[in-house]
Amino acid sequence: MHELVEAIESPDSVPADLAALGVPDSHRAAVLHRADAAMFDGVPLRERRPADSLHVQRVPTPEPGPGEVLVAVMASAVNYNTVWSALFAPVSTFALLDRYARLGGLAARHGLPYHVIGSDLAGVVVQCGPGVRRWRTGDRVVAHCVSVELEDAEGHGDPMLDPEQRIWGYETNFGGLAELALVKATQLLPKAAHLTWEEAAAPGLVNSTAYRQLVTRNGAGMKQGDNVLIWGAVGGLGSYATQLALAGGATPVCVVSSPEKAALARSLGAELIIDRAEEDYRFWRDPHTQDPGEWRRFGSRIRELTGGEDVDIVFEHPGRETFGASVYVTRKGGTIVTCASTAGYVHEYDNRYLWMSLKRIVGSHCANYREAWEANRLVAKGRIHPTLSRTYPLDEVAAAVDSLHRNAHHGKVGVLCLAPTEGLGVTDPELRERHEPAINRFRSAAVSLSGVAA
Repeated sequence: MHELVEAIESPDSVPADLAALGVPDSHRAAVLHRADAAMFDGVPLRERRPADSLHVQRVPTPEPGPGEVLVAVMASAVNYNTVWSALFAPVSTFALLDRYARLGGLAARHGLPYHVIGSDLAGVVVQCGPGVRRWRTGDRVVAHCVSVELEDAEGHGDPMLDPEQRIWGYETNFGGLAELALVKATQLLPKAAHLTWEEAAAPGLVNSTAYRQLVTRNGAGMKQGDNVLIWGAVGGLGSYATQLALAGGATPVCVVSSPEKAALARSLGAELIIDRAEEDYRFWRDPHTQDPGEWRRFGSRIRELTGGEDVDIVFEHPGRETFGASVYVTRKGGTIVTCASTAGYVHEYDNRYLWMSLKRIVGSHCANYREAWEANRLVAKGRIHPTLSRTYPLDEVAAAVDSLHRNAHHGKVGVLCLAPTEGLGVTDPELRERHEPAINRFRSAAVSLSGVAA
């Protein structure tokens, strides 16, 4: 692997140099073990520890089949589905892998005693399977996390409707938290030249998810002048939704949970901020009863900030904890667009505020390849910036996952795989120089927060 990294980082190397090195028979990866799938049964979610389930070990290197590509992973990132994987919740991912393996053919390889997880990467193509034409050995790439088969007509209007659509590294094996990863050629996107490996790995899943959810006609169809309520506005998803709203001429109303996160939202360019913790919104009186009075107080606060207007769009991803409030505060005819449900999947709301005010609830899941390409293009042009706050080595991947599990982070958390240090991989230093403060915004905030904590 050392020679491979040297060849990737050498300014004098050519694709033939990488091809000549070949591919090792095995590599290091972050894995879950099938034998551990029941280890947390009966343990409350908040008490489960990723360090108990996640292992870094050597695994055999898969050979790319038709339409597949093997990528040397320089860096990856952690998403909430990585947390779900490590906690075996809401289901064990081995059930998902087995369902995929039952399709037979190449899919059968995914039903293994271990699961290589991770749904982001930035790296270099090292081997292409038969039939791959667009990509070549040596190409610098990032990966879109959606894997589709497209053998069913349903997927040809929107690939996200393909009955065999899956999230790579969660519902498939050979994910991105590894030194080598296997993807379909239709998952690859060009790496932004002005970003380091770890920065380029960070936007992937969350940026494309936020793009579809907020911008496209498959989601909320945001337009100039819209007021957009964004929960968790400096978190993994929210930090990209905030940027997309500002770039698209909308006005984000950013909900955060601390003064430090409020300051970070302002540094993104947002002006309308609600510190939910400081203003002490409690939407539930007890685990079974919501408080409509708090919905009204929250709606009044929004109108205070917007000059009397309700929000046109709610960017919803917490789920159960906030959904009743989200439906209430949306303007008549507005849209609540929802994904993830990180605070709980069973949503409760007062339907009078939906049907009598002609509001819409739109479900949104990740993005199709076209949407992911458009979202990545904004990153490559320096219009949307990575929100990387901290990077861990692969050996400490459990700590990286735990930081999301405990909500002890903001923005995205990265993982170095083959990259020996941070800061490598930049091939357009001029563009980087123009955007350096924005690129480092979340890192700088993390340093400030650690100083406060100390």
